[in-house]
This record gives sequence, C-alpha cells and structure tokens, in this order.
Amino acid sequence: MIDNALKFVAAEVNRYVVRKINPKDDPSITKLIVLGNITKAQDNDNAPNPNNPVAGKAVLSLVNIEEDRISKSPQNFVKVNDKVEYRNPKIFLNLYCLFAVAHSSYDTALQQLSLIIQFFQYKNVLNHQNSPAASEPKLDPRIDKLVFDLHSLNFEQVNHLWGTLGGKYLPSVLYKVRLVTIEDDTPQMQADPIMNLAINDYNKNN
Repeated sequence: MIDNALKFVAAEVNRYVVRKINPKDDPSITKLIVLGNITKAQDNDNAPNPNNPVAGKAVLSLVNIEEDRISKSPQNFVKVNDKVEYRNPKIFLNLYCLFAVAHSSYDTALQQLSLIIQFFQYKNVLNHQNSPAASEPKLDPRIDKLVFDLHSLNFEQVNHLWGTLGGKYLPSVLYKVRLVTIEDDTPQMQADPIMNLAINDYNKNN
C-alpha cells in the first residue's frame, strides 16, 4: 500500500510540474519527478541514464515512517454480513517524504523545487475526488485521502538527515504525509452476533 501511495503522489506532482515547465507539450519532457532512492543520485549528472533512473530528476524518497497512535481505533470487532469478526486495529501511518532535486543546473533544481512546494500549497490533500479519473496509478481504494504538511527542519536536523543518507545536500523539501492506513482483512476469529439477551430473575424464581 505504501508503494501505491507514493507512486500516486509522484505521478500527481509530476503532472503538475511538467505542465508548468512544458506548457507547449514538448513530448521529450514527460518525466521530471520520480519515486526512487535519492542516495543513488550522482553529482553533475543531469542526463537521462537507463542505469540510474534518478539522474537529473526530482526524486521522491521515503525517509521515515511513524505510527499515528491518536487515530488508532480501540474497536476490534467488525460486523461483516451476518457475522462478527475480530480483527487487530488498523495501523495509521505518517510518511515522511523527501523531495530532492538531483540536477547539475542549480537554477533548474530551484525551479523544480519551487514548483513542488507550489503544488502542495495548491493541493495539500489528495483523494479520489480531486485527482484525474484517468490518472495512473490510481490511489488505493483503501486509502481515503493523503494530507500533506510541510515539515521544517533546523540546520542540525538537516545535517543529520543528509549524513544518514550518506550524500551531499541537494535542494530539497520534507513533507509529512498522513494518513496511510495498513490493515490485513483476515479476521483473527469469527462468530455469530448476539441477537438477544435473556435475564434470569433469581429472586423471583426462588
């Protein structure tokens, strides 16, 4: 489910950025935002490279996953048709997504980064209603919506992040994406629902 969500996000952002940069629909400009591992980016490599899909691209990378315990439901029983099923609670996740531009042209990198931020200012919620019906990939039907919050880092945190990634700093922005829901629909147990309650009045019968 996480892979679908991030592929969907990358495709949505890419459509927007390409439309802004390429208003005349140049067929050679179709893929500017990709989902990938930013650590694979190479310095001064802005040309398409089949062996390095992030070369010269703005790259969406997942850098952290956090459970949202506040949204966790205490309800374990779910009614399905005429049965009651016991399931473990859904897991609600916040995804920390880094958009970093691996382009040798600093001006181009800043332009693309600005458009990425502009996209989420314009459309900070992605759902099944506000995304093109013909878009591919489609948002997983189990995900109601994705909400994007700009996550600011101080200099120390930025240094730690890029040190962890093992690379030099690239023009980038970090977003907290909520909520991705993870659930296995296999029930832990199943039983018939309780339809009636019988109460015996002990004092009345004795």
